[in-house]
Amino acid sequence: MKRKPIYVELIIHADMESLWTYTQTAELHEQWDLRFSSINYLPRKSERNTQDFLYETRIGFGLRISGTGRAKSSVREGTGVRLSTLAFGSEQPFSLIRHGAGYWQYRPNADSITFLTKYDYATRFGRLGHWFDRLLFRPLFGWATALSFDVLRLWLEKQIPPAVSLQRTLIHYLSTGLLSLLWFYEGLVPKWMFPEAGELGIMKSMHMFPGMELQALKWLGAAEILLGFLMLLYHRSKWIYRLQVVGLSALAGGALICTPSLLAQPFNPFVLSAAMIGFCLTGIWTSRDLPDAANCIRKKGEMRQ
Repeated sequence: MKRKPIYVELIIHADMESLWTYTQTAELHEQWDLRFSSINYLPRKSERNTQDFLYETRIGFGLRISGTGRAKSSVREGTGVRLSTLAFGSEQPFSLIRHGAGYWQYRPNADSITFLTKYDYATRFGRLGHWFDRLLFRPLFGWATALSFDVLRLWLEKQIPPAVSLQRTLIHYLSTGLLSLLWFYEGLVPKWMFPEAGELGIMKSMHMFPGMELQALKWLGAAEILLGFLMLLYHRSKWIYRLQVVGLSALAGGALICTPSLLAQPFNPFVLSAAMIGFCLTGIWTSRDLPDAANCIRKKGEMRQ
């Protein structure tokens, strides 16, 4: 089956020289491109010669993939479009990528640059390598390319260094992931699986659903599970955090008003709600200017609103 080349396109509001510098200087390039841990240019005799370089990628467990590449740049007279072609490959036997080629193109607009790349590569390990690449590695590699482009955009447009963008991304997804997990747990375990362990007693003490406390508790649990799913879907939207802060305040306040003795217990509603509200505030703060691979066009000719 024919491979689909990886294609990524993004409009960046920056001048051509700045974008060129940030993408053609090894020390800057390796900071924003998630695909590489280090890039080292080799000496060349003149500016007209192709640029040879060495690259390295850490894949975990102390393993590193290293390889070589060769780049050549050109400018189309009259249009100002710049092109940087690339050939790369690795001789390491455990590298999935055997060799590949592609290009970067820089198309000037009125107040921005359309920055795009298209590349493809051949794999090792026969059919196993082909299917591993098709089902997992190629989608992940394409996503990493798109996310890297948006990290670069934030660096140029808003002066947010890549290390800050990536740190903010890690904190954001850790906070939102824990929030979703807590909502799933609170909705499923104490309200559906083990309501007699304490939640049912709290519901009865509120005297709001006489004779239907168990059903009301399960409806509340279902709402919390739904909120966990909504958290995963809309974690970049501020309204989902505000909704949670209101819900957490209401749940904790209602439980403590009806059963003040809960304050003496470890991991009581006040402690849990305070921790979850803290995650909400962290999610709101880190959702601003968060890099997103979805900001990029992934198919040639696709339109982006």
